[in-house]
Amino acid sequence: MATDPLRNLDLNLLLSLDALLEERNVTRAAARLGLSQPAVSAALRRLRRHFGDELLVRTGNRYDLTPLATQLRPNTTTALVGVRRVFEAEPGFDPATSTREFTVVASDYSTTVLGDHLATELAREAPGVRLRFQLQTHGDVDQAPESLRHVDGMVLPHGFLQDLPAVELHTDGWVLVVSADNEAVGDAITMDQLAEMPWVVTHHAPTAFTPAIRQLSMIGVEPDVHVVTESFLPVPFLVAGTPRVALLQRQLANRLAEPAGVRILDCPWDVVPLKEAFWWHPAHRADPAHGWLRRMIKHAAVRLDQAD
Repeated sequence: MATDPLRNLDLNLLLSLDALLEERNVTRAAARLGLSQPAVSAALRRLRRHFGDELLVRTGNRYDLTPLATQLRPNTTTALVGVRRVFEAEPGFDPATSTREFTVVASDYSTTVLGDHLATELAREAPGVRLRFQLQTHGDVDQAPESLRHVDGMVLPHGFLQDLPAVELHTDGWVLVVSADNEAVGDAITMDQLAEMPWVVTHHAPTAFTPAIRQLSMIGVEPDVHVVTESFLPVPFLVAGTPRVALLQRQLANRLAEPAGVRILDCPWDVVPLKEAFWWHPAHRADPAHGWLRRMIKHAAVRLDQAD
């Protein structure tokens, strides 16, 4: 009979392996785990014996992952998430007493306009629950559904993902923002002006344009991009005091226009609305805690629509 490889293996090593592969440094891994450096060094030695591989190799002043360690990194994260979910499992989910942590991947826009309502819902119904917002990256979107295995879900507009379960949330519009002191632009802006003005854009990459920017290009206006940011919150501040223009979600623009010193203008084309949804992996379907989270996110979206 084959020997179970887990019989003599301390599963705490999985935590050390995950930290070491992520940090690529024993000292930083120890700090992340709340352990001493000698303890993590000892764990690394055990892991090296187990795998028959160095895992971390010194290159100049840094450590790099070996090919095996590179292969192990995503598998380790998946395994660790699975272990945590096993020990978080409850015969029933009681939000009033639960201390579970939920991780939601979202842009800074979604965290700002939806997150406050969601945090309010959770604080009222589940005071012991922890809500973690993880900043969305291109990789999270491009590598879905695999990336969704490691979190509870992702807030993302339609048009990027398909064939995954989703909860419909709220609809927002797009507006243009210009500096409050931009005298070259009146109360309305024309398509010709947009073609000539310098732009601030977000996520300027082949697969990462906002839907409204893609639409603008499709109708013949190629933005003259002067500034690129990976976040939405800085956009109005990068426009203020300059001749630049930018697209921004209406609900976010309404919150930031006055403190940033910009004016909000309607788009001079029939701009496609932003339809947000909460996307999640089918593996969560039978989890009562996840079902509760989905309902809370939907309630938060309703509160957002009512407040708009």
